[in-house]
Amino acid sequence: MGFLLDYYLWIKALHIISVIFWMAGMAYLPRLFVYHADAAPGSDKSETFKVMERRLLRGIVNPAMIATFVFGLLMLALNPALFSDHWMQAKLVLILVMAGLHGMFSRWRKDFERDENTKDARFYRIVNEAPPLLVIFIVLVAVAKPF
Repeated sequence: MGFLLDYYLWIKALHIISVIFWMAGMAYLPRLFVYHADAAPGSDKSETFKVMERRLLRGIVNPAMIATFVFGLLMLALNPALFSDHWMQAKLVLILVMAGLHGMFSRWRKDFERDENTKDARFYRIVNEAPPLLVIFIVLVAVAKPF
């Protein structure tokens, strides 16, 4: 039993590390969009943002999200009783919302890549607030277990 607990704690630590990297990227990517939206399409500045956004998404954000899901699912596999806890159900819904936001960010990055962005910097400034708000709710649900 002690070995299984040690294994679970290592997986939990890796899950938390993955979440930190995922959320760092999710906070930074829309900030890049803010600046990119103000750059003229085809300009050196715009092309630089394209490289930064692609590398951030493919090199950090996507792998971190995948690792977050892998380690989270491993923890649930080791402790399936968590599925019946209402706080876990709420957390999973919030995580799916975050994953949906991740998908939208990916689509918007592709719009920038093709010089087809139609949104202004103000829009991205507002969207930039969504990941931190979701993180606050996810952490509060996971730690306080209010349900």
